[in-house]
Amino acid sequence: MNLNEINYYAALGLSQNASADDIEAAFLHMHSLYGPGGSQPLSAKYEYLQHAYDVLRDPVRRQRYDALLFEMSEPIEARLRVSRQHLAISELPQMLYLLVELRSLEGGSDSSLPLNLCLVIDRSTSMQGERLRRVKGALRLVLPELSPGDMLSVVSFSDRAELVVSPGPTGEHQEALETIDDIEASGGTEIYQGLLAGVRQLRKAPLSEYNNQLILLTDGRTYGDEEKCLDLAREAAYLGITLHALGIGDDWDDTFLDQLIEPSGGFVEYIESPETILVALRERLQGLGRTYARQVALRASWPRTVELLDKFRLTPYAQPLRVEGDVIPLGDLQGNAPLSFLLAFSVVPQPIAARIRIPLHFSAELPGKGVHTFRQQVQLTVGPEPSSDDPHESIVRAVRLLTLYHLNERAWQEAAAGQTDTAVERMRYLSTRLLEAGEPDLALQADLEARQLLRTGLLSTPARKRIKYGTRALTRKAIQFDWDD
Repeated sequence: MNLNEINYYAALGLSQNASADDIEAAFLHMHSLYGPGGSQPLSAKYEYLQHAYDVLRDPVRRQRYDALLFEMSEPIEARLRVSRQHLAISELPQMLYLLVELRSLEGGSDSSLPLNLCLVIDRSTSMQGERLRRVKGALRLVLPELSPGDMLSVVSFSDRAELVVSPGPTGEHQEALETIDDIEASGGTEIYQGLLAGVRQLRKAPLSEYNNQLILLTDGRTYGDEEKCLDLAREAAYLGITLHALGIGDDWDDTFLDQLIEPSGGFVEYIESPETILVALRERLQGLGRTYARQVALRASWPRTVELLDKFRLTPYAQPLRVEGDVIPLGDLQGNAPLSFLLAFSVVPQPIAARIRIPLHFSAELPGKGVHTFRQQVQLTVGPEPSSDDPHESIVRAVRLLTLYHLNERAWQEAAAGQTDTAVERMRYLSTRLLEAGEPDLALQADLEARQLLRTGLLSTPARKRIKYGTRALTRKAIQFDWDD
């Protein structure tokens, strides 16, 4: 039975916390419309409204009904918006965009698991000085803000890993946090050593009882152990551990860190200067502490009539998505914010009228409830008269902002392939579009890179990260946190 078919509150135009007077007034209004002598013909709808009123005005029956609603309600709500509901009969492929927003219906701290957090800190020689000092200062200020029931561990690494703070409840770590001051920079960068030690610390807690998160803070590249790191990332995702990365400065490998977090759906953030480490770390920890569902995933199974061209998560953290096996890891769902992503499809030529159904099969791990699965479906029609309605504003906004990110990526690919003139024109176009989008700083950076590329044939590494992660972060503006519009 579909919950919407028995929602007596919705039938009477009420919320579930309606008072007895509200119920009485709502039924009298409906009676004037659909009852005997009303303005609308008497029909079966009135019988349904009468039954809904009879149930809700009786305190005992209403209590039983509320319990039924609770049992039947979905813990995760999905809102789908498609760029076009009606497609044209055509001998050519057609583009289709699908914006999906997921949110918890039980959002709040009561439905979240305690945090099992490990911070993996790069202490290689390149971190010496201001960077390491800022990291240690941020840890001392932010970690005491965690909830008392959270688990915390800290690992530092260079060419070997050291345990700085042993796993335990954060409320017991006030003295242990002082050991953070003892971290000293030395040695090379072997990220695998830090990740392996971090995963081992997290596994000392019962993973099924915690929200397991590992945050890597690094400023350098790892050499020779990349594949081992990626294998470990896939293993961590299988265990229910989400990996994230904060890249400090300009020398770290952004492609590698993007690949590292993809299996678990984590985030990568660019920390341009040490002064912003504290703000970035605090914001990320606050979000992770309110995780409602872990490792949400979408099954990558589509009908032969469509081909998936692009997939990009917009919120809570902007990040490209990729297929892992037969699923697309979407990351974690926070209780106070939607998990949203944009899918771009190519619809194969449709020479005759038809119906197209695109199934969406989701899975998510809910605290104390195991894995929850749910389904949605997009239904399209193909006919001689396509939809004349404009796409919803949020889809238009998402596509426009995502295009800025892709423009930058294409320019870098073209520059690397020696297509300098094309890359210059694309970077100039990006600068214009960024200015139109109200991003003058990024627009100036893109214009400077176009000039440098024209002069030297090269693009700068710092500018790559600045524009890449700047345009990526802009996509978050595509989603308005308003579910009542």
